[in-house]
Amino acid sequence: MRSMLFRVLALVRKELLTVLKDPQGRASLIVPPILECLLFGYAATYDLHDVPYAVVDRDHSAASRRFLAGFDGSGVFHQVSPAGSSGASGLIDRGDALLVVEIEAGFERHLRSGVPARVQIISDGRNSNTAATATGYVERVIDTFNAKWRAQEGGGPQLRVTERSWYNPNLETRWHMLTGLLGMTGGFQMVLFASMSVAREREQGTLDQLLVTPFRTGEILFGKALAALLVGLVQVTNTFLVAKLWFGIPLVGSVLVLYSGLAVFLVTAIGVGLLVAARSRSMQQALLFTFAVMLPGILLSGLMTPIQAMPEVLQYATQLNPVRYSIDLVQRVFLEGAGPSSLVSDLSHLVLQAALVWVLAYRAFVRHLT
Repeated sequence: MRSMLFRVLALVRKELLTVLKDPQGRASLIVPPILECLLFGYAATYDLHDVPYAVVDRDHSAASRRFLAGFDGSGVFHQVSPAGSSGASGLIDRGDALLVVEIEAGFERHLRSGVPARVQIISDGRNSNTAATATGYVERVIDTFNAKWRAQEGGGPQLRVTERSWYNPNLETRWHMLTGLLGMTGGFQMVLFASMSVAREREQGTLDQLLVTPFRTGEILFGKALAALLVGLVQVTNTFLVAKLWFGIPLVGSVLVLYSGLAVFLVTAIGVGLLVAARSRSMQQALLFTFAVMLPGILLSGLMTPIQAMPEVLQYATQLNPVRYSIDLVQRVFLEGAGPSSLVSDLSHLVLQAALVWVLAYRAFVRHLT
């Protein structure tokens, strides 16, 4: 019994030393739990602390100013700019404003005469969770205004609110989630596909055989990337067909624009996968590194939690995340019908990130594998 215990303890010691002597093994034990706690603590929140909104005030009265003061004094809303009726569309399309508050002419006159005054709230429904949360904050501002008006002026409830959600009229969560998944899952699967492809060959010894063939390093990378891209397009198409045909989510924009943007994103994801594979010594390490990349990518994408709810440092960090721009591009094409001219920002970020990650992948591939 004692000898068996010593053998088991010796095996435990050997396994622990194997992990602890490897710098990458030590990092995999320490870094991921800390990173997960920080990201979930700061990024995974549905609370909104900064809601940009625009105003269309057709009354310009003391009562309308009192009403709008409730937004500015809430600590949650900030007015981006006064919007004319024609400017409201552009502010929401560009993502500069999450809400537009439109006050009808005769607002104060209706309030003082006891006739309910109308206020229209237009929200950006592409992110249904964010729109619903922001609309709930608006209702609190309206309730506070009604209570103060009754206390100071008398009468019953004074405001009649009309809510409209652009690009997702019923704020259906599946419209937001499925279009977001279309812009996310294919990319993460390509990171895993590309990294495991190289790591598998490295473990089996076939990579060394491949490196001594007449193939150049760039040709090997291009061949693996092209195969992964074809697989990724098939997976993206499957997700697209389920969203379109099974769940009936309307595609307002162009299929060509949609697939062009997704292709650039897949190329970026494949480059990340090859970069991970070049620095991995085994399939196990490639798998761990892939999931270490995937978790921040998901949390900082804006799909699960609104980017506006994150601390300012993390909001800047999301600009380095290609998933953010892929999801934004897909949702804008799918729900808004945006064309190439409206997607310059998303496409330019994806192209620049694809170029950068491929340069890094090529250099790492040459340095670590040849």
